[in-house]
Amino acid sequence: MEKKNDTVKELLSLLKVFVISFACFWLITKFLFNPVIVDGISMYPTLHDKDRGLSNMVGLNFGVERYDIVVVNSKDNDTEHWVKRIIGMPGDTLRGEDGIVYVNDEPIDESYLDADYIAEKTAEYGHFNRDFDEITLADDEYFLLGDNRPESKDSSLVGPFKEADLISKGVLIFWPLNQIGLY
Repeated sequence: MEKKNDTVKELLSLLKVFVISFACFWLITKFLFNPVIVDGISMYPTLHDKDRGLSNMVGLNFGVERYDIVVVNSKDNDTEHWVKRIIGMPGDTLRGEDGIVYVNDEPIDESYLDADYIAEKTAEYGHFNRDFDEITLADDEYFLLGDNRPESKDSSLVGPFKEADLISKGVLIFWPLNQIGLY
C-alpha cells in the first residue's frame, strides 16, 4: 500500500513540475520575450529564413530608435508577425526617389546593410530601394523596411505601422548556431 502512495506522490510531484514549468514559459513569452521564427528573406542578409530567436517585449517600454529591428503585427492577418527595421519615426517625412530613401529631405545612412548585396540586387532589379510617394508620419506611426528591400513587403508597399502594432524590439538569434547574435 505504501508503494502505491509513493507512486501517486511522485506522479503528483511530476505534474506539479509540468504545470509550474508551463506557467513560467507562458508568462515569459507573454510579457518578456517573444519567440521569433524568421519566415522569408525580407531581412536577408541580416537575418535568414528559418532563423530562430527571442525578441525583447519589455524593451518597447523604453522606446525605440531609428534603425532598431522590431517585430510587428502583419498588415495581412492578425496571427502573423513581421520582422522589419525602423526607418521612419513619428513626425518624419519620408520618400523613396531614384532608389534612395530620404528622411526629412536627407538620404539615410544605411551602413548596416551589406554593400555587396546591395550591388548584386541593384544589378538584378535596377534598384535596391523602391520609390514611394512622400509621406509624413503621424505621432503614433513608424515606417518599417526590410533589409532586403526588393524582396520585402513593408511600409514602402503597405504604408506606415501604428505604435500599437509593435510587439517587441531586437532579435537574439540562437538557431542555427552559425547565426547566433543580437540583431
